[in-house]
Amino acid sequence: MGGEGTTRRELAVLAGAATLAALADGVVRPRPAAARLWRGMAREMIQLNANENPYGPSAAARAAMTAAQEVASRYPGDLEEELRAVLAARHGVGEDQIVLGCGSGEMAFLGDGRSVVVAEPTFEAVLMYAGVARGEPVRVPLDGEHRHDLAAMARACDARTGLVYVCNPNNPTGTVATTAALAAFLAKVPPATVVLLDEAYLDFVEDEACGTLIARLAAHPNLIVVRTFSKVYGLAGMRLGYAVAAPDKSAALRRHATTNNANAAVLAAALASLAEPDLVASVRTRMNDTRRALCAELARDGRRFIEPHANFVMIGLGSDVAPVIAAFRERKILVGRKFPSMPTWLRVSVGTPEEMAAFLRALREIVPAAGAAAA
Repeated sequence: MGGEGTTRRELAVLAGAATLAALADGVVRPRPAAARLWRGMAREMIQLNANENPYGPSAAARAAMTAAQEVASRYPGDLEEELRAVLAARHGVGEDQIVLGCGSGEMAFLGDGRSVVVAEPTFEAVLMYAGVARGEPVRVPLDGEHRHDLAAMARACDARTGLVYVCNPNNPTGTVATTAALAAFLAKVPPATVVLLDEAYLDFVEDEACGTLIARLAAHPNLIVVRTFSKVYGLAGMRLGYAVAAPDKSAALRRHATTNNANAAVLAAALASLAEPDLVASVRTRMNDTRRALCAELARDGRRFIEPHANFVMIGLGSDVAPVIAAFRERKILVGRKFPSMPTWLRVSVGTPEEMAAFLRALREIVPAAGAAAA
C-alpha cells in the first residue's frame, strides 16, 4: 500500500466504481490520443516519482505472465486459491486470513461519525478514499525525527476512531518504526479500533529491529497487515496486493471486494516470484546499494536528507520544491510531488545507477550544493 496501492489495491475499487459511474453518465470521456501522448512522454522521461522498482519483474515472473495468455479466457479463481495457500503458508496463517486485491477497503471500518487517524505526512490516498466512506481525518504530525509519533497517534484514538493507518516504512519520509515500538503502540490502541499496518516497503528494510507484525495477529485481532507485489517484486503496473488479518476482519474486507479482482497474469507472476527464494534479497541489495551511493553523494554535497529505509529518499532543499520539480521535468526527469506539510523536501525514488547519476547532475544544476547545507 504506502505506495503509490484497504490496501491501495483494496481502496482503488472505490475510485474505480466512481469513475465507471461517471463514464456511464457521460461526465468523463476517455481520451485515447492524450493517453498515447502520455505513454510516449513517459518513455522519454526518467521516472523517479512513484517509488517503483526500475528493474521490473523477474524473468520467471515475465515468463509466467506470457504463459497466462493461454488461460486468459477463464476466470482466475483457481490461481487465487493457489496464491492464498502459498501466502498463508509463507506467513503461518490460515488461508481464510488472506484477502487478495486490487480492490476492497476501509469502508468496512469507517462511515458517518467514524474517524481515521493518520500521520502527517503519510500515503495520501488513504484519506482520499476514506473520504468516500465519509470518515473524518485526524492528522498527527510526525515527531522531530520525521517518524510516526506512535504515542500521539494512540492518544488520538477515541470511541469514534474506526481506523488507524501506519505506513512502515513511511511514505514519503522513508522512516521506519521498530517492531518493539509498534508492539507497544498496539497495546495502547483501543481493541475496537482497527490498526491498518502498511508494509509495502518493508522488504527494503535492513534493520533487524524492524520486521513484519503478521505474527502478532493472534494477540491483536484488531490488526490488519497489508503487503504488495508492486515494490520489491516490480509488479506495480499489474496491480496486486493482499491483506493478512484475523478471520473476522478478513471476512469484513471480502464483503467489500469484487469477485475475481486479480487477473490471471499477475497471479501467475506473483506465484513465480514467491517461488524464487533469493529474489527479495537480491533486489533489496541491488536497490539499497544504489540508494547508499546516492546518499553518499548528497552528503558530499552537504545536503540534508532523512535517513532512508525504503526505495526513496527525502531531500531537504530549504525552499519551495514546486519550481524544482518543474525544473526536473524540463530536464525529462520526474521526481516526487510536493507534500504540503513538508514543502521544502523533495522525494526521489531510487532508480538505476545511471538514472541516479542523471538525477544528481540535474540537482546540482538546479540547486547548487553551496546553498544546500542550510536546507
